[in-house]
Amino acid sequence: MRNWLGNDGNWIVAGLAAAITVPLLSFVAGMPFWIAAIIAVLVFAGLVILLAPRRLFEGLDIKSIGSGRVAFARDLLEAAVPFAQRLEAAADAITDRKTTTAVRHLAEIAVDVFRKVEAKPESANAVRRFLSYYLPRAAEVAEGFAVIEAKRAPDTKQLEEVRTVLVKLEEAFVHYADSLIDEALGTLDTDLRLIQASLKEDIGR
Repeated sequence: MRNWLGNDGNWIVAGLAAAITVPLLSFVAGMPFWIAAIIAVLVFAGLVILLAPRRLFEGLDIKSIGSGRVAFARDLLEAAVPFAQRLEAAADAITDRKTTTAVRHLAEIAVDVFRKVEAKPESANAVRRFLSYYLPRAAEVAEGFAVIEAKRAPDTKQLEEVRTVLVKLEEAFVHYADSLIDEALGTLDTDLRLIQASLKEDIGR
């Protein structure tokens, strides 16, 4: 599964593996140091490539979907992901546990929307306002809470106002996330009526 909120793990793992390879080959296997170093470099490069996160929409039949739709969805996601990362960072900075949980939940909903859009790029237009407006504003509000909270004498009224806005934003986030599911179920009612009509015609029930 794509890690939307950070992709540096492959470099860390590759670096650790390469660091272990040199002493392992030099001292345990008895290889010359320069050969061990070359092998370590190859191990590092190989793991970076192997563990690299896959590209957006990799594996989708872009021709059947339309390159324009995919490009539109890609632009929206690439612009939106940094704001989800800022939400996660704000959640880490906030000390109020309830607010931290709320902000982290916003980031989780955003990631859920990202995954749904990547799976179905043609749905991107349905959540365009979410990705380009509500998500950036949510990141700014969460960061604002962290800044207010960090004061020596935080304004409790101001903090409560920000909490109220975060609750409203959560409602908007849930609405847009569910709208993608509602869109996928758009033909269900019609299908059910057609099936019921066919059953009634065929078996009288």
